[in-house]
Amino acid sequence: MVDYRRLRPNNLTSPEFRHLFLLLFWIAFGICFASAERLIPRAVWHPVWCPLDDKIPFCEWFFIPYMFWFVFLVGMHLYLLLFDIPAFRRFMYFIMVTYSVTMVVYILYPTCQELRPAVFPRDNFLTRHVAGFYEFDTNTNVCPSLHCVGSMAVAFAAWDTERFRKPGWKFAFTATALLISVSTVFVKQHSVIDVLWAWLLCGAAYVIVYVILPKKQNAEVRPWHEEATT
Repeated sequence: MVDYRRLRPNNLTSPEFRHLFLLLFWIAFGICFASAERLIPRAVWHPVWCPLDDKIPFCEWFFIPYMFWFVFLVGMHLYLLLFDIPAFRRFMYFIMVTYSVTMVVYILYPTCQELRPAVFPRDNFLTRHVAGFYEFDTNTNVCPSLHCVGSMAVAFAAWDTERFRKPGWKFAFTATALLISVSTVFVKQHSVIDVLWAWLLCGAAYVIVYVILPKKQNAEVRPWHEEATT
């Protein structure tokens, strides 16, 4: 566990605290995302749609897990920063790989969706909040879905930590990630296609970050140990 009470500007680059520099990725990504939203002409956006989208009804109750995504993502950052720095690094590597690829896709093939209901089927507390969120969040840069990528990043990070590796915790985190992913299509923020591409990207990134890289690191460390024991 890192004692952040000892953090000072002059020791920020020390081995104990330099993992914090990984958080700078969020600033860089935010700048790139905001620039893409504002600078890409509307005429080049490609609508994403499949027949299954029309069969999925709008359901405002899914706005609850949809918004829980923010707690899910921020909460995992805080937990790992406090209790598991190696897992935090792998978590951020996963975020950096998936979000960077997604950003490149957004720039090379800008997408949008036209699934939002013109009139809500009901008028209640949740639909009014969904309407407010529609005004805040644009319907552009949708494929792959960052909501799905972020939620799967949290699930994989939970699998990677000692406390959450138990079957009950793994099920809870995975089920939550899947529920958040499904919620995006029921609140008409994403097409099914956005979700599927996000899951494919996450699967590839999982192999890179949690399978290939650890094997490579172990292979590099093993000769040193073998030399030390001879």
